[in-house]
Amino acid sequence: MRGREVPSFYLFMSLKDKVQNLLEGALTENPSLFLIDFKIYPDNRIEVIIDGDDGVKVEDCIAVSRAIEHNLDRDEEDFSLEVMSAGVSEGIRHIRQYKKNVGRKLKVKTKDDKIEGELISATDDAITLTWKTREPKPVGKGKVTVTKKVSVLYEEIVEAKVMITF
Repeated sequence: MRGREVPSFYLFMSLKDKVQNLLEGALTENPSLFLIDFKIYPDNRIEVIIDGDDGVKVEDCIAVSRAIEHNLDRDEEDFSLEVMSAGVSEGIRHIRQYKKNVGRKLKVKTKDDKIEGELISATDDAITLTWKTREPKPVGKGKVTVTKKVSVLYEEIVEAKVMITF
């Protein structure tokens, strides 16, 4: 909106609507970025969490921050703004995050189960995990290592996190 006349409807929008519109514009300018979450607290503290198909650079956070901050009037509403990248501890909440983490180890919690395994694929509907486990031999004593594989629909996932291994 910088350098242009502000449409009259914009003056009557809530702070949340204004920030949402500015965020959409900023993310349209860089299509590899996507919104994970954004909140406005009662004290007008704005918190934006973004992620990217190729990760998020500091410059990306700065660009999104400027797109919002430079187009809001502090005389109209005092606010603070924090734009950050999604951390590993945040968990995975967006299909694009699953797709960018193919090949990494995930901990996935469903309503009925907990699964730890390598994410080998992520489609628009589900993820596929694989892992090795020790099971009793079908015949005789002892155990044998077997590879397990499962597909989980996104709607079944309660929580998913990337597991960091050193």
